[in-house]
Amino acid sequence: MYTLYCRIYQSAFKMVSNVLPWHQPELLKGENCLNELPKLIKTKGIKSILIVTDSGIASLGLIDGLLKGLTNEGVNTVIYDKTVPNPTIDNIEEALQLYKSNNCQGIVAFGGGSPMDCAKGVGARVARPNKSIPQMKGVLKVRKKIPPLYAIPTTAGTGSETTIAAVITDSKTHEKYAVNDTSLIPQYAVLDPTLTVNLPQHITSTTGMDALTHAVEAYIGRSNTRETKQYSRDAVKMIFENLFEAYSNGNNLAAREKMQEAAFLAGMAFTRAYVGYVHAIAHTLGGFYSAPHGLANAIILPYVLEYYGDYVHKPLAELADLVGLSASGDTDQRKAEKFIDAIKKLNNRLGIQDKVNCIVESDIPLMVKRALAESNPLYPVPKIMSKEDIMKIYYLIKE
Repeated sequence: MYTLYCRIYQSAFKMVSNVLPWHQPELLKGENCLNELPKLIKTKGIKSILIVTDSGIASLGLIDGLLKGLTNEGVNTVIYDKTVPNPTIDNIEEALQLYKSNNCQGIVAFGGGSPMDCAKGVGARVARPNKSIPQMKGVLKVRKKIPPLYAIPTTAGTGSETTIAAVITDSKTHEKYAVNDTSLIPQYAVLDPTLTVNLPQHITSTTGMDALTHAVEAYIGRSNTRETKQYSRDAVKMIFENLFEAYSNGNNLAAREKMQEAAFLAGMAFTRAYVGYVHAIAHTLGGFYSAPHGLANAIILPYVLEYYGDYVHKPLAELADLVGLSASGDTDQRKAEKFIDAIKKLNNRLGIQDKVNCIVESDIPLMVKRALAESNPLYPVPKIMSKEDIMKIYYLIKE
């Protein structure tokens, strides 16, 4: 009965999603395209804008060119650079005060997934001043237009520049959850590969695997559309062809550009088709131990795919065909096994471990409860897992 309830909920939600006001961000793409943004912002009549970033980005000087361009266009800028990995409600409230006190009219999210999530949270609070972030947890709790949001990713992974989700951590309860609303999709996304050239290797690898997780979880789920399946296929192919090159040769702008495109497409896929248990489990590791989200996803992905068993053999076989892993006479099961093995090998080449070394056993029951609450009944996963199933996954990934 529980599985039936989940499937009915997912089917109803898929029907509702077909009439939601989806939009795609308008894109600026290519080398040094960031230089075009200040003039664009000025043409929108914005006189003061909040830039949400983190201390690392600020210290590298990546935003200096943007700041100069905005100043030249007569746009006042206010910087919030205290965003932490797995951004908190406190981050959002601090940035919101800057937005209000400086009479801002728009928001720039500059960085990886954390600044983008923080910026979306600020936008949600501006749109809904009488609602707290916890009150907007879940799906379609904002439902009002947020200020103009310009997303500038400096990693190629989260896809947050095109998604409906802002993932927030409550530092008091260690709960990590998403605020999901179509109003949170940025109006503009800037994909400038030069911003990713100096990324540390471990950020290139883990954010790239984050994008792969988005594409794979969307593809194997049960709420795909023809478009989301194609987005996923394109993203998977680009990642297998370009991630290791971007990791090992960071100055390869062509590889960097392809990874940005892959992350964007994977974001387009999962914002409509959703993710699954890999993300639900990864979010608990982020909430409890501040585990980097991409790293957690990379480790967990092959374990969950193996646990699904024959529920995912056909779609994984299709992905194996796509990236050239199949041999004549292979069954779908064999192809799926090869695809999962290829993920493990890619993790290994990227220096990513195969276990999570921060899990405290006494935390597992609460993490299981929260992972289930996030995923069931919302996520249209190939196989509905029980409390016992999720518990087994935690023990499988635990070092």
